[in-house]
Amino acid sequence: MAMRPTFSTPRQFALALGSVLALAGCSAARPNPTPIDYQGLGSGSAGDASITSRLGGADSGVIFGVTKGNDKGGNGNGSGAGIGVNAYLWRGALDTLSFMPLTSIDPFGGVIITDWYTPPDTNGERFKATAYVLTRDLRSDGVRVVFFRQVLQNGQWVDSAVAPSTNNQIEDKVLAKARQLREQAVGNPNG
Repeated sequence: MAMRPTFSTPRQFALALGSVLALAGCSAARPNPTPIDYQGLGSGSAGDASITSRLGGADSGVIFGVTKGNDKGGNGNGSGAGIGVNAYLWRGALDTLSFMPLTSIDPFGGVIITDWYTPPDTNGERFKATAYVLTRDLRSDGVRVVFFRQVLQNGQWVDSAVAPSTNNQIEDKVLAKARQLREQAVGNPNG
């Protein structure tokens, strides 16, 4: 005979249901084995301002494309109705990093995390990337890409430096793809 829990109030039932859902959500989370350098995201006060605005600025309160302000989504900035960041930058980042296996994507927060990728012609070296779309506008400083590199030494993967130009080159590719997507959308207003 199975025991059934009894709830004397709807509040107790809601609390129990919320607890079960919270625990179920935690079981699907996987930690990122590589620490992310959040200090490197901002470049001076402009970078810090974009991160601060993401935490509670004018564009906070965007949930499923519904804003709390005057922006109704039809302002032509490519923000789209279903994501919290610029749609062209987001799609450009996804397309640019599509050769690597994706671990996590968050279109509301604008974060793409890849898994380790070993190029076919390389032995003993692997790469991982994290891309951040920092704005709802199509701007050159609206995307930040951070690459991580490891080399195989004595059977162990060891962190290694990435050329500083690598991150900038990938960011430029993301921006070029975003511009191309915007030009295609402007040239074809129906899709």
